[in-house]
Amino acid sequence: MGKGANVRRGWVLLMLCLVPVSQGIWLNLPATGTKCVSDEIHNNVVVLADYVVIAEDHTQVSPTISVKVTSPYGNNLHHQENVTHGQFAFTTKEAGNYLACFWVDGHHQGGGDVNVNLEWRTGIAAKDWESVARKEKLEGVELELRKLEGAVEAIHENLLYLKSREAEMRTVSETTNARVAWYSIMSLGICIVVSAMQLWYLKRFFQKKKLI
Repeated sequence: MGKGANVRRGWVLLMLCLVPVSQGIWLNLPATGTKCVSDEIHNNVVVLADYVVIAEDHTQVSPTISVKVTSPYGNNLHHQENVTHGQFAFTTKEAGNYLACFWVDGHHQGGGDVNVNLEWRTGIAAKDWESVARKEKLEGVELELRKLEGAVEAIHENLLYLKSREAEMRTVSETTNARVAWYSIMSLGICIVVSAMQLWYLKRFFQKKKLI
């Protein structure tokens, strides 16, 4: 029983690692400079994020920040300036690292750091289950089963993505190894040719000097 429980516990941990979840991130922005958050996401994944400036002194006006979100190929997905809070949502069309950068606006008078709370949700964590339940009239066990079904689909998609990335990395590794092998052979051949030419030159030099 102990072994079976450990196996089931292992599968549960694996599912939790593979299923996209909500991430709460606390950013401490300096008065000058930029801080970025990146997340590697595959194609056709819903991303939803909320951000808000947390004022240390609630009696004062909150400082404003600027936000820019870009795709792996540099496409601009969200850009806001002079805001204290906001939200962005998109569906990924490119696989890779998505970057969200935050910086304090130049007219910030405090001069100190600015705290920003970022709630980053992807996949099934970004899905509005309340709307799904109302639309399809789901409740209780049926709704939980639908969530589990979504989790299984997300795990399957993540496994396929990891498999494709592993295949890409293996191809790159094999190509690199082949190029390194050819480079080593060429380097060895050049060394042998140069050594032979040096011997031939030295032999002719000694012959002209009548040393041999």
